[in-house]
Parts: sequence; C-alpha cells; structure tokens
Amino acid sequence: MNAASPALAPVTGRHPSGSNASALRWAALTDAGQVVAMLAGVSTGRPGREIRDFPALLRDAKPWRREAADRALEDLSAIMEPGIAALMAINARGGDCRSAAAALWSEFAAARTALLAMVPAAGTFGPLRAA
Repeated sequence: MNAASPALAPVTGRHPSGSNASALRWAALTDAGQVVAMLAGVSTGRPGREIRDFPALLRDAKPWRREAADRALEDLSAIMEPGIAALMAINARGGDCRSAAAALWSEFAAARTALLAMVPAAGTFGPLRAA
C-alpha cells in the first residue's frame, strides 16, 4: 500500500480542531445573548475584554479545562436555542416576552460568568499570542 500517511499537526499545546468551533460557538452565543437582552429590555453595552478574549484564552487553557468549557458551551447552546425560538415565536405573535427573556438572560449571564471563570485571566495586554 503506497498511501501517504496524513500529516500530523505540530504539538504546540493548543487544541487545533475544537478551538475554531468553540470560538464560533462563543461568538454565536454572545450574539444570541445580545438578542435575548434586547428582548428583555436589558442594556448590555459593548462586550468586555474578558468576553472578547475568551476564545483565545480557552485555546491556551489546559486540555481538561478546554473539554469542560466545550461541554459547557454545548450545554449553553442547548438552553439558548429553544429559548430563543420560543421568545421569537411569542414576539412574532405580538406577545410580551420580556419576563421570559429576562429569565433566559439571567440563565445566560450566569452560565457565561461560569464559563469565563474556567479560563485563566488575561493580563493587561490580553491573552498570550504566539507568532
């Protein structure tokens, strides 16, 4: 058999396959949280540095933390997807979804805080970036 073996990614201590998926999921969840906050009538402002830096910090975290955070991101997605669908259905029918959106926002904010606590804090210069 003359098939070439697949090239292996260099060992850098970073999580190559899940980091992009986690970053995309985090961005989608952050956007979803903004929609829920808007429906709840909550002003969130611009996401802070810790929220913007989370994907890079997660990528550099220890493998067990990445895996736990990935599972938590999946869990949060499982909560947000049907919740937003229900809020949109209520809103489309002209109903008042503010109290339901406020409850979902509270759950989202608590889960986001827990996720942010899973990665080491970035210094004043942001997460470590390698060239």
